[in-house]
Amino acid sequence: MAMRRLTLPLYLAAATALGGCAYNADLGRDQLLIVNDDNLARDGEKAWADTLRTAYISKEPRKNDRVRAVGQRVINAAGLSDRPWDYAVFLDEAPNAFVLPGGHVGVTVGLLAMVQNDDQLAAVIGHEAGHVVARHAAERASQQTTAKVLLGIAGAATGGTEFGKLLKDHGDDAAKYGVLLPFSRKQELEADRMGVDFMQRAGYRPREAVKLWQNMQAMDQAKGQGGGDLGSTHPSDTVRIQALERYLASKGW
Repeated sequence: MAMRRLTLPLYLAAATALGGCAYNADLGRDQLLIVNDDNLARDGEKAWADTLRTAYISKEPRKNDRVRAVGQRVINAAGLSDRPWDYAVFLDEAPNAFVLPGGHVGVTVGLLAMVQNDDQLAAVIGHEAGHVVARHAAERASQQTTAKVLLGIAGAATGGTEFGKLLKDHGDDAAKYGVLLPFSRKQELEADRMGVDFMQRAGYRPREAVKLWQNMQAMDQAKGQGGGDLGSTHPSDTVRIQALERYLASKGW
């Protein structure tokens, strides 16, 4: 009886999810998109304002000019130049960068110290721009929302059964490790590929993207990090390097 009660709500939930599916030509696949991009953009604006208010920002013209010049070339190549973009260099030694949908690019001094040339900087910014073009933030939020709804429906339908207890105790972990994290890693590899396309289109050397991740891998190994990707939102450095090598070979770059 529990399984019969479960069938209709799950069909309804599945229909809702399918109603939010859209084809993304840049990715060559359908996406589940039930979260509004405008809401994410507003969140991005708030996050940017909060970061500028609370973080330390480099005032060194040379660093800022470099990020702005490379970043704008990549942004233009990604087809995102329909709005003005802000750039900032943050005084953080951890190598990091981000691109927010509202039109903001942030790069740390740690990343600028790690990259060996502008091509590698373009690879990082291209990767982050890839997330924006691919609408990965909206897709990830949509998946998380859908997973919670489906688990809630299943838990209510199964009540106090053994299956219901399993869902209550382990449902979140099952969704996380079985769906959300593996798909997040898939998105990272998609952003890698798109970033390579953008940097090549912008006039940078695509093979420097591989060298960038080889440098990251060496740095992680020196710190005793960079293990498997089972519990991570990102694929391992080795997986990324291999995937990029295959993609570059397929493009003849």
